Amino acid sequence: MEINTQIEKAKKGDQTAFTFLLNHYWNEVYGFMLKRTENETNAEDITIETFSKAFDKISSYNPEYQFNTWLISIAKNVHIDLLRKNKASLFVEITEKEDQKAYDIADTTPSAEDELITEQNLSQLLRFIKELKPHYQEVIQLRYFQEMSYQEIANSIGEPLSNVKVKLLRAKKLLAEIIQNKR
Repeated sequence: MEINTQIEKAKKGDQTAFTFLLNHYWNEVYGFMLKRTENETNAEDITIETFSKAFDKISSYNPEYQFNTWLISIAKNVHIDLLRKNKASLFVEITEKEDQKAYDIADTTPSAEDELITEQNLSQLLRFIKELKPHYQEVIQLRYFQEMSYQEIANSIGEPLSNVKVKLLRAKKLLAEIIQNKR
């Protein structure tokens, strides 16, 4: 089965497999959290954190369970942690330990989305970027216009490296969809 193959590849650190899993399960996890939180921003933040944790812990995934069930249970725990902390912000200080174990989710090889994004003319691209939510606009601008590394972006916005990578994957996918739809 396709999903199990992708999960096995992801366990070995395959970047395209991570992207596939993120794209395949994003709507399900986000939809579930949106029902629970009734808040788009919180649902999105929890979903980003969920994939970040899932990619960090993918080696511990037990194939006896459905992958989406595993993701949803991570999402529930992230949500419970958020409620427990009772803070508006999900993001914790970056510790050196987190930095070291943060998965290298983002590959440096340009993806199809990267190529689509870079071939747009600048004024058109800026208009498309404005259609993204502010936190996606921010990571795209830091990455493409200020040419910051993932680590520099993480330091700049005060989020864990793995969150930044998930956010960038998601932002690039959404931006590529906007570009495709405008063609």
